[in-house]
Amino acid sequence: MSECPAGPATVDLVCAFAVTRTPPDGAALTAVTGHEEGGPLRVLRVGGLCLVVQDVPAALFDEDALAERLNRPDDLERCARAHHRGVEAAAARGPVVPLPMATLYRGDRSAERAVTGREAVLDELLDRLRDRTEWAVKAHAVEGPDGPAAGPGAHRDRGAGGRDYLSRVSARRRDRRDGHAKALAEAERVDAELRRYAVAATRHRPQSERLTGRRSPQVLNAAYLVENAESAAFTRALARLTADGRFTAVEVDASGPWIPYSFARWDEEPGRTLREVGA
Repeated sequence: MSECPAGPATVDLVCAFAVTRTPPDGAALTAVTGHEEGGPLRVLRVGGLCLVVQDVPAALFDEDALAERLNRPDDLERCARAHHRGVEAAAARGPVVPLPMATLYRGDRSAERAVTGREAVLDELLDRLRDRTEWAVKAHAVEGPDGPAAGPGAHRDRGAGGRDYLSRVSARRRDRRDGHAKALAEAERVDAELRRYAVAATRHRPQSERLTGRRSPQVLNAAYLVENAESAAFTRALARLTADGRFTAVEVDASGPWIPYSFARWDEEPGRTLREVGA
């Protein structure tokens, strides 16, 4: 967790959004609103790198206050949108390494030391991400006529006896199990096909029904790093996957191109929500 000290309301912390070699135009940067509670976005130059940051009040962004706010869905969404605006501003003129949301430092010197200590890693990432973007692809199992909504009680008025009823329940369970296995297999084929057009790919944990808003399970949640010059080939491959009828057990949804968040990990502890990367 962040080790930013609690202090009086007037104390500011430095919130960092992204690292780039090509800083955005100053006027354009000041026109962007980062966190509403903070000051204007600005650039810290560290050797050949630039860090886009914003001063934010410690009273709202120290460890305890921020953790409390991020537990509230509305505040979490506002913080995420503010962070993305900062990253987009940093990416106006070239590739960026987006930092994790709520990357906080005690001051400019702390932020500068953090960048200096990882300059080689950041340089390598910026080279890797140049002229490349991210595409997100999700696949959900197709919900059949006897999907989750059709529970055992849905057919109790059919058939004459308990044996027939149990046989039908068993058959439906077997069909659902076989359908899910087929969906998983088709999702693997979708992933294998799209990897042919990407320079890198990663699989995220499938999202829950609560997040997707769909009753059918998500069987693929992947991201692909694609050369800008290959974007047309990648989108054509996506179109073929959804139009030629070869996949009947999954529905495929894609979005992009995006700033390549999934391929820009520079932190040493990727599982944490709040990251202290300064001393």
